[in-house]
Amino acid sequence: MSITITQLRSFLAVARTGSVSGAADELVVTQPSVSAAVTALSREVGVSLTERVGRNIRLSAAGSAFEPYAADVIGLLEQGRREAREAAEVADRELRIAAVTTAGEYLVPALMRAFGDLHPDIALTAEVGNRGRVLGLVRDHEVDVGIGGRPPEDGRIVGTRLIDNEIVLIATRDDPLAGATVDTAQLRGRTWLLREQGSGTRTMCERFLEEHDLAPKVLTLGSNGAIKHAVRAGLGVALQSRLAVELELRTSLVATISLRDALPARHWYVLRSAVGAPREPARKFMTFIESEEALAAVERARLNQ
Repeated sequence: MSITITQLRSFLAVARTGSVSGAADELVVTQPSVSAAVTALSREVGVSLTERVGRNIRLSAAGSAFEPYAADVIGLLEQGRREAREAAEVADRELRIAAVTTAGEYLVPALMRAFGDLHPDIALTAEVGNRGRVLGLVRDHEVDVGIGGRPPEDGRIVGTRLIDNEIVLIATRDDPLAGATVDTAQLRGRTWLLREQGSGTRTMCERFLEEHDLAPKVLTLGSNGAIKHAVRAGLGVALQSRLAVELELRTSLVATISLRDALPARHWYVLRSAVGAPREPARKFMTFIESEEALAAVERARLNQ
């Protein structure tokens, strides 16, 4: 099998953009060269990796199955390139972090500051997105570590538990059930406020509603801040990480409703790819998260909300 890096990069670009022209623009090459590369790759794999839908192109079932492996190869090669440069003392020292929205807003800044104080020679970058985005960045080796919920079960990402992520049900402070302990069934007829598709918090909420046979009206909002303001306005109730609503609870801007049924048990994890050894800055960060400095940073993050 004679698969080339050019073939893999062309295939992944087509997968991302959904067209040969888009892939050509992204890679700054001609369309015929992209088509030839993808065709050659399909020939090497032995099955067609793409299929045409109208004027666009999409991955076939075989292409979808092949895509994560292609991404792994390119990601590992990129990681190997960086490792080689670091060994030659050419590459800058950098730790690349990705975090799900809640952790990125309320937890990661304190961790970055504490880690930066211990390792001022390591440059830090952070990207914040929903769970799907963060897992993709970690899988594809585009970041060194991710901060988010439980790792997926496919084994390609491993996680080290950081702290508990307490979940609370919040409502407007003048809600008739505010401060009470009730059965989940008493929430029938309520509007539930959910994060966007791809959010781990949304998935958690949808599972909770399904498990308790609730099929409420839902209102989708794109951020924790929007959900908190909507709750304060009396538009509905929401499951939220306590970390995200600590300030609003302390200042009585929102209230909690306690349920006799257990709320989802959640934890924050530091995530990394199971493929390949972590780079030196990532190894130092994994050591850091088990230190007293990291625990103190987490507590500061909680108290400063």
